Amino acid sequence: MNHQDIYISLDIGSSSIKVLIGEMSNGQLHVIGVGHEKSNGIRRGAIVDIDATVQSIKRAVEQAERMTGLKIEDVVLGVPANQTVLQPVKGVVAVSGEGNEISNEDLQRVLDSAQTIATSPDKDLVHIVPKHYTVDLLSEIHDPRGMIGTRLEVDATMITTSRTLLHNVLRCVERAGLNIYEIYLQPLAAGYYALTEDEKNQGTAYIELGGGSTTIAVFEDGLLTHTGVVPFGGDQITKDLSIVLETSTEQAERIKRQYGHAFMEEASPEQTFEVQVEGTSTVQEYDQRYIAEIIGARVEEIFEHVLDELSRLGVRDLPGGIVLSGGVAQLEGIGQLARQIMQLRVRVHIPDYIGVRDSAFTTAVGLIHYAHSNDEFYGRSPETVAAVPEQKQTTPPKAQSNTDEKAVDRTKKPGMMHKAKKFFEGFFE
Repeated sequence: MNHQDIYISLDIGSSSIKVLIGEMSNGQLHVIGVGHEKSNGIRRGAIVDIDATVQSIKRAVEQAERMTGLKIEDVVLGVPANQTVLQPVKGVVAVSGEGNEISNEDLQRVLDSAQTIATSPDKDLVHIVPKHYTVDLLSEIHDPRGMIGTRLEVDATMITTSRTLLHNVLRCVERAGLNIYEIYLQPLAAGYYALTEDEKNQGTAYIELGGGSTTIAVFEDGLLTHTGVVPFGGDQITKDLSIVLETSTEQAERIKRQYGHAFMEEASPEQTFEVQVEGTSTVQEYDQRYIAEIIGARVEEIFEHVLDELSRLGVRDLPGGIVLSGGVAQLEGIGQLARQIMQLRVRVHIPDYIGVRDSAFTTAVGLIHYAHSNDEFYGRSPETVAAVPEQKQTTPPKAQSNTDEKAVDRTKKPGMMHKAKKFFEGFFE
């Protein structure tokens, strides 16, 4: 196994923390390690207890390391969409390449130019996503490298988030003993992976139903155009069941996962189960249809809030429909209920990889795919994101020949996020 092809994603969610080790080969992901730990210290996407969060991250990392015998060093980090702002920006530079041929350096310079716009002092840069490039008067260019021109422009989307939120996430990752290779917005990476090309182009809402909150990301013309967060998720469903069934939160969560159904019309009255009343020896019997009424009422409320949020964002039409993912999306009948409430085409996305055939892992998988795609486009080597063996290699690295100098220079060029990370590192000094 070539460690240079290995990526590790870290998805810090409200209900669980997921670490995924994946090997990319010919554009295909092979999952080789998984860590999944209950989140402590996080509420609705925001960190409220740094020490508890650090310990949860460490336990998830240790699980993934034990599965592979590798030691995790660098991670691709996803940040939540809470308090996220998408801002259109434009960069312009003069082409500096020999013979006015546009190079990687010109691409980096124009992206740097695009992020010089003043931002709110309480916001920090997460990522900048190019929409298209313009060379002289020729526009709508996806990749201008190799073209001849004198003026290079880029239209892009700058993604910023709360300075405090980002600081706390970075602090937790640092204290867990990890380095950050790249930082991406969670719904951007997840939607990029979960949606088909047609869905991204037609206008589709990717909705991640998490434990503490529900995240909305709208894609149109292949780009992320809107994000929003609804402060309700699977934890509220578990709490409802716990109260109505008079049982513990732990048992309510188990019942939700094992017998839960979101669409009462299709739930089975014959499927029964017993529940011990909290604090007593009394055992009550319920059927799936009974709890489907409880679950369906809460899920319906969540979808109604999603519709309100889409309206607030100015989204009036979704020709591509809706794609559901996240832990709550595993509930039986949730697609049918979503179609009934939203009157749109609905699809539930579940990653199709051994070990992570669970919609809760969509973001973790998406982070790896998105990082790999960016590395391929910008010609960067994934070597620095790799997990390394527990025992250090003693074989010296091979010397590069003169014929490889151009390729080496290309992979050494720092990406935009590497520069941004220097700024973040100043947070901790």
